[in-house]
Amino acid sequence: MNRTTFSIPNISCNHCINTISKELAGIDGVSNVEGDSITKEIVVRWDTPATLDVIEATLAEINYPAKD
Repeated sequence: MNRTTFSIPNISCNHCINTISKELAGIDGVSNVEGDSITKEIVVRWDTPATLDVIEATLAEINYPAKD
């Protein structure tokens, strides 16, 4: 199981966290998404067939791109 923390500058509230969680949960292999609107970070637990590239692409697609 992989665990990745993403910094998402566009997060402004818990609604943002809920949107991100819902979208990422739709990716096969993503098992858990936790977020914090104060730190603007999300933690994603995932395994194959999900990939880091797919998760990052999904975040960008829903207008919550991860900060490099």
